[in-house]
Amino acid sequence: MSAPVTIDARAAVRRQIGGVERVAIELSERLPALAPGRYAVARPPRALAHRAGHAWEQVVLPLRARGSKLVYCPANLAPAADRRAVVVVHDLAPLRHPEWYGRAYAAWQRALLPVIARRARHLVAVSEFGRRELVELLGIDPARVTVIPDGVGERFRPGAPKPTALELPRPYVLAVGTRIARKNLAALDAAARMLRARGIDLVAAGAGRAYMRAEREPPARPLGYVAERDLPGLYANAEALVMPSVYEGFGLPCLEAMAAGTPVVAADRAALPETTGGAALLADPEDPEAFAAALERLLDDAELRDRLTSAGLARARELTWDRAARATDELLGRLLAEDAPGGA
Repeated sequence: MSAPVTIDARAAVRRQIGGVERVAIELSERLPALAPGRYAVARPPRALAHRAGHAWEQVVLPLRARGSKLVYCPANLAPAADRRAVVVVHDLAPLRHPEWYGRAYAAWQRALLPVIARRARHLVAVSEFGRRELVELLGIDPARVTVIPDGVGERFRPGAPKPTALELPRPYVLAVGTRIARKNLAALDAAARMLRARGIDLVAAGAGRAYMRAEREPPARPLGYVAERDLPGLYANAEALVMPSVYEGFGLPCLEAMAAGTPVVAADRAALPETTGGAALLADPEDPEAFAAALERLLDDAELRDRLTSAGLARARELTWDRAARATDELLGRLLAEDAPGGA
């Protein structure tokens, strides 16, 4: 007998892990552990994790999910014709800013996302900002969208040892994210000059992806893609995390840095004020001097650093992957109950 819910774990088998992949990994592991018997996990071969897997997701996944009442899709996309889909929409960046992506990818997303969003059984946004985007851009009924914030894992903690695999001989300020124009790392020019004068490096973790348009060479020293095992220590030993993004549906690096006891300077845009919940210093990402001034204030003010570190640890305790899994299981359970004989 099929499980009531099939989980689309296509994004969970990718080699390089960003925010979308992290959600897919965490939920495809935690949901079956939370409610054994309710979930079946459908994983394609790793060769089908990216573009080659579109056909798997559109054709094979619905066949794998025969007999399931719902198909939980945690990574933006879903079988377009399947009205059982419960889809996590992380953001609508390809619709808001197609210029940040390759032409074929932007066209695919702009064609498919609206169809998926309108046909899906239910949508999950990772922030209230994301919910507003769905309502404003696609005309989705707010009642069809549930907000379930992303979480942070137990391995992110203060005191994690500095990764020996990375060359970090001096104090450093960290930026984390895929190399794409919306991350706005070029706005850190003034911050990089200020840090150099103080003997502090500005380093950036993250690689580009073929379907994303990279910005001009940022002022940070690139670390490239950092292995999962090295991330906790990379966060925990940074003087601060900077996130000058102009558009984020959530902003997971902010939460991971907070859990590691590292204070955060983030953009005052999109979902970042919501995600950081008053536990970060916010600045205008389109004003490089103002962003640098905010970072300098953080470095100079020990009381401010201590306050933000404590507030960040408290914020991270509020938003865990266990919490996200429980909220997701509750939503899916409610939808299943609606389908049961005599359901609401």
